[in-house]
Amino acid sequence: MNFDSISEEFQTDKTYLNNASVSVMPKTSIEAMKQFLIDYSEMGPDSPESEIFIKGLWEKTRTSIAKVVKCNPDEIIITQSVTDGINIVANGMKFENDSNIVIRGGEHEHHANYFPWLKLGGKIDVRSLPVNENGGFGNSDLKKVLDEKTKLVALSHGLYNSGLILPVKEIGKELQKENVPYFLDTAQTVGCIGEFDFADTGCDFMSFNGSKWLCGPMGTGVFYCKRESSDLLEPSNIGGETAETNENGELTYKELPDRFQAGFRNYVGLAGMESSVTFLENLGWNNIRNHIISLSNLFIDEIGKISESRVFCPEDESERTSIVSFEIEKQDPEKIVSELAQKGIIIAKREIYEKPVLRISPHIYNTKDEILNLTEELKKL
Repeated sequence: MNFDSISEEFQTDKTYLNNASVSVMPKTSIEAMKQFLIDYSEMGPDSPESEIFIKGLWEKTRTSIAKVVKCNPDEIIITQSVTDGINIVANGMKFENDSNIVIRGGEHEHHANYFPWLKLGGKIDVRSLPVNENGGFGNSDLKKVLDEKTKLVALSHGLYNSGLILPVKEIGKELQKENVPYFLDTAQTVGCIGEFDFADTGCDFMSFNGSKWLCGPMGTGVFYCKRESSDLLEPSNIGGETAETNENGELTYKELPDRFQAGFRNYVGLAGMESSVTFLENLGWNNIRNHIISLSNLFIDEIGKISESRVFCPEDESERTSIVSFEIEKQDPEKIVSELAQKGIIIAKREIYEKPVLRISPHIYNTKDEILNLTEELKKL
């Protein structure tokens, strides 16, 4: 599928290659948010009509997201970020003092999927699973750190620094054999790895946001809670939306998805996220994947012509997202990011452990010409 005309739907005067952080929104989603605000205001924000309007938006958004990740709509809880979902699990699970959790790679992990678990170290044993240079590990390594006291394993599906995609379906099968629940951070995979049955990974909980690969607005996120696993969590926030009292005046939690959604939500953000998901769905998830991985492959080929360069990502394209991290010897990554930004090219500085690296992450509106222009600028350094 030719995506050359897609860039016209995304209004930016930059060569924007930092989509693993935040993507540009399509014009159609910006218009959907604008129209929501007009309609919501005109009908009266707290009126019988608006109540029906918001309920319809909830259902439409949950149905759209559930279709992407292949789950039931009532297993979709709307949050404002990936971090929100991680904290729902970290703060909601019931841990005994002698229990433990296993996290992948420790300092190789994104802070959002590291610090909430690290905080539990004062109460329980937090075990860090050793990883290889790309951030992966073998099933035998995982089994070594599991025991009868392991209450949870927390992993990232796609890594923010090396771009590695973990074989989570296989990992999930092993964890199910051990009867160990697991959490999956899918911030770097939902929307960019093609058609994928995320629910088939066997994960009990999953978190991602709307503003990365789904091209939605900031302040939108999704927490997936498997219906059968909801009782493993105590809601960390409570309100009239999440609980009620029984005939004895005792507090009882509502069923999914309400039990984890206290307070109002970013309704205008929902309108934007749902519009973006529909836009991408119509393009085809596999078409999106093929386009962005071809841009990454082109960049890897071109950056390889710079003798001082080194790429940090799996060689096999089936094992990575469109993220490519790299370095140019004796060049300061922060300075490169700044100089490119002055030329209208936006990339990111990240870390692999403590090593600073440069990162690109192309999306559907990026083009081959933009990749070639970037590598030409890098050659001039």
